[in-house]
Amino acid sequence: MTRAPASLLVSDLHLDASRPQVAARFERLLATQARGVEHLFVLGDLFEFWIGDDALDDAFTARIAGALHAVADAGTRVSFMAGNRDFLTSRRFAEATGAVLLEDPTVVDLHGTPTLLMHGDTLCTDDHAYQAFRAQVRHPAVQAQFLALPAEARRAQVGQARAASEREKQMKSAEIMDVASAAVEAAFRTHGVARLIHGHTHRPGVHRITVDGRTCERWVLSDWRDDHADALRVDATGITRLRLTDGA
Repeated sequence: MTRAPASLLVSDLHLDASRPQVAARFERLLATQARGVEHLFVLGDLFEFWIGDDALDDAFTARIAGALHAVADAGTRVSFMAGNRDFLTSRRFAEATGAVLLEDPTVVDLHGTPTLLMHGDTLCTDDHAYQAFRAQVRHPAVQAQFLALPAEARRAQVGQARAASEREKQMKSAEIMDVASAAVEAAFRTHGVARLIHGHTHRPGVHRITVDGRTCERWVLSDWRDDHADALRVDATGITRLRLTDGA
């Protein structure tokens, strides 16, 4: 297959066996458009939750991993950046999917344009409670303690944490849960780029700002739901947002 000199980027699919329509749409993307480009980037929250790489023992998770590996086997590079839901992905996940695991943040050359890739949650610095929680669960000792638990105990803990998070969201303003302008500007300065692509906020759009005299653009990926799903297609001419339908 001749691949277009282009890349596809997606994030925040939140795949789960309880959402078969979303999973089917992703599998169609993997079987079609993802095989016609050079690179597929998944920028976090591919799954609704990840209790550790033994989640691959589940039939649904293994099926999605196999579909990703088939894309890699067909010649498309697959890169994965963990999000806040699936940050416990590790070596077994990489082997099962054929994906290269990316650090968050990472700068890549996307068809001639240096581009900063992030999941996006570290930009939400006004949400102090979330940032404190993030620091806690990312601590190696906490992760080791969690992964030592039986799988069912880990699932129970994740369920409790998700329920608590949903309750807390009801009491937070939308602005607090969005990116902070100062954090975005700092990211552009630190990495010396003029283009940033991220997910996490579930607020798809493109934002242009001036940082130290440079015009910078921030592209936000869409989350995936039963009634909509987006991907970004990037080539040397720029970025196009693809609206994915059930026939895509």
